[in-house]
Amino acid sequence: MRILLVEDDNRVADALAGALRRNGYEVRRAANAADALAAPAVDLVLLDLGLPDRDGIEVCRELRARGGVPVIAVTARGGEPDRVRGLRSGADDYVVKPFGTAELLARIEAVLRRSMSQRAHEDRLVTVGGLEIDLGRRAVTLDGQPVPLTRKEFDVLAVLVRADGAAVPRDRIVVEVWQTTYDGMSRTLDVHVATLRGKLGRAGSVVRTVRGFGYRLATADGMAPDTVPAPPPAPDTAPDARAQSNPDGPIPASPPTAADT
Repeated sequence: MRILLVEDDNRVADALAGALRRNGYEVRRAANAADALAAPAVDLVLLDLGLPDRDGIEVCRELRARGGVPVIAVTARGGEPDRVRGLRSGADDYVVKPFGTAELLARIEAVLRRSMSQRAHEDRLVTVGGLEIDLGRRAVTLDGQPVPLTRKEFDVLAVLVRADGAAVPRDRIVVEVWQTTYDGMSRTLDVHVATLRGKLGRAGSVVRTVRGFGYRLATADGMAPDTVPAPPPAPDTAPDARAQSNPDGPIPASPPTAADT
């Protein structure tokens, strides 16, 4: 598994990279936002939010917009507003310095498992009555007839499909589809959902409103949709941190930067 480590503090980066390599990961290093955004494809990004050339929150949004690579924010910003902002920017997890190596490895494993599970969903065909949603081909049919959706309309529907019938918060849909946390996008989401329901015709009612929370996808009887799973993904080769000895001490916090204050 390839991990991009985005960290400007050499002391912290060396400690992290060493621990990751000892646990079987291939590590690539970027010391600033420009290098991070120019790096080759990886399986996961460890992103320091206090970068010297750009706010890490913006970098996180751009990384997720480019292809959905999982991101773990690794930062000295430990306040609740900072955590909320980081997670809403698209980070899959948020770790505050200083932290233990074993904890970080366990979080990496958990995020990689979720990422692999989501990729297994990408090619599946979902059926709800006469409605068929093909995530791999980005195609929707109703009673065998194609339903023309815009890119964003399909993206909204895909977010609900991947939730397997669970309710999805409005802000999460906005982040995943538009890569922004701007509150004004809530009305835009409502408009897209209304248009989507109209295009789905008699099947439009499967997009359910969860009042005060968000939306979910359901069948007429309220159950989750039937799915045809894709072939199982290759076995997760990420090492199990719990099975390994842990000679590493806690990863230190880097000195505060202007971006952290």
